Amino acid sequence: MSNDLGVWEPMTPRAAAELFGRLTTPWWIAGGYAIELLVGRTLRSHGDIDVLLLRRDQQTVHEVLNGWDIQAADPPGTLRPWYAGEWLPAGVHDIWCRENADGPWRIQVMLDEADGDEWRSRRDPRIHRPITSLGLLTEQGIPVLAPEVQLFYKSKRKLEKDETDFTAALPFLNSDARQWLDDSLALTAPNHPWREALPR
Repeated sequence: MSNDLGVWEPMTPRAAAELFGRLTTPWWIAGGYAIELLVGRTLRSHGDIDVLLLRRDQQTVHEVLNGWDIQAADPPGTLRPWYAGEWLPAGVHDIWCRENADGPWRIQVMLDEADGDEWRSRRDPRIHRPITSLGLLTEQGIPVLAPEVQLFYKSKRKLEKDETDFTAALPFLNSDARQWLDDSLALTAPNHPWREALPR
């Protein structure tokens, strides 16, 4: 993928997992790749790859990607160099990473909020759950964001790729996951069409 901020050649999930697997703090493959890893098949092409970290662990990006060109995306989407030691505040939650300044972008790190042992959605702090329940481990040993949480984030947009991901992931959601997603949408988007496929 190419845009006015540069060309993307995303790493594979396995390559990203090899990098972030050195961490002792939580991390998860997120975005469309998280859904594909769950369902076990390719669903579509991907413009990037997302790795989710908790904001409090943000400095680990510099440990994992030491020597890389790491840029913070200041809203509404301006990139600037982000150096070790600088604390990114709430509102800045996208970090673009590439091996060097002349190369393609390889990984997008996303930051999310936590309060003690609870994850809280950066979109709406009423949406929360224990951090220990935020992800799943695939058969390949790769941690991925729980599909119901990923779909909650995808529900904001009405893009074809998000509809594709929802349709593919739905059969893999157990009753608790469906209920959680439905309850979350009831708070944030009560008329969302996905609720028709979820328990009331």
